[in-house]
Amino acid sequence: MLRKFELLLLTSFFVFSSRSFADQVTLKNGDRISGTVVKSDGKTLTLHTDAGGDITLKMDAILEIKTDKQIHVTVKGGKTAVGPVSMSDGKLHIATKTAGTVEAPIGEVTLIRNDAEQAAYEKSLHPRVTEGWTGGASVGFSVARGNSETENLALALNATRTSLHDKIVVYATSINTTNNLAPPGFTTVANLATGGFRYERNVNPRVFVFGAGDYMANALQFLDLRQVYSGGFGLHAIQNDATKLDFFGGVNYTHETYSNGNPIPNTNPVVFASYGVTNRFVALTLGEALNQKLGKSTVLAQNFTFFPNLQDTGEYRFVFNLGTVTKINKWLGWTNQFGNIYVSNPPSEAKKNDVIFTTGLNVSFAH
Repeated sequence: MLRKFELLLLTSFFVFSSRSFADQVTLKNGDRISGTVVKSDGKTLTLHTDAGGDITLKMDAILEIKTDKQIHVTVKGGKTAVGPVSMSDGKLHIATKTAGTVEAPIGEVTLIRNDAEQAAYEKSLHPRVTEGWTGGASVGFSVARGNSETENLALALNATRTSLHDKIVVYATSINTTNNLAPPGFTTVANLATGGFRYERNVNPRVFVFGAGDYMANALQFLDLRQVYSGGFGLHAIQNDATKLDFFGGVNYTHETYSNGNPIPNTNPVVFASYGVTNRFVALTLGEALNQKLGKSTVLAQNFTFFPNLQDTGEYRFVFNLGTVTKINKWLGWTNQFGNIYVSNPPSEAKKNDVIFTTGLNVSFAH
């Protein structure tokens, strides 16, 4: 009987001990939640729980907070205190090692971070070029045989490195579709390749400067290569965990070369339509970029860029892209991409619009 009592007492000790090592948040409605305090922006508090993962609580709905591990608390003016935290009567009490208990009214608190969040923040201040990259690679493939013999391959790669002060974006896409039953010289149904890079540097939390290089080859418009080098200013219109919206504008130098086009049927030797041309001009770069989280597993990315020619004011281009990636698991997702490329002055045999839709699998990565 005594042994059973000792076992019960020991079990109770471990249960209550494990609870005591968890941070406690008490809401004004009386609910108590145990977990680990992660971070706060002064308006909401992120708490990691074993059962529900990360949950977000409004600060004005919280009555008490108690942590066992040290927390980094920043108040208006930039001063930071570090230590275990308790909250009562609308104030945070930080038990620091050097200055004793420091009080901070909730209305004065701008940031709260645990040790892991603080370490990540400090690392982000001076990251190496090889650190902080995230992105994904997508692939889509289809084959048809029988009355048609078509093959389609779509590839895409994008990588982004974001720090507190700047952002680097690198991307590449390729779409190739062939019809083996078409006459010689006309088997290419689609052959589009794009690639480029972009660098942004924050002037302040709202304004940034950018420089970019974009490249495109499009066989159906007989475009051998278009090079566009842009620079200008941008505005972070919306920046939060769910939505990021930027507007930007600047100027660019464009250099594009068109080939001689498709072969003329029934000519021997083969004769090509003759309109090979090279264009060089200065244009504006005007656009917007949106990144929006849709629920817990889907991210929508959309951008629109308009390029009016400053030397020939009747000519212009625009590029519109809209895509989603839905996570299947931590590293695998399903992607859908829609694009519209418009050129006001293509070669005489080419259409002005190329509309593209691809779907496939996306493999995400982070470094």
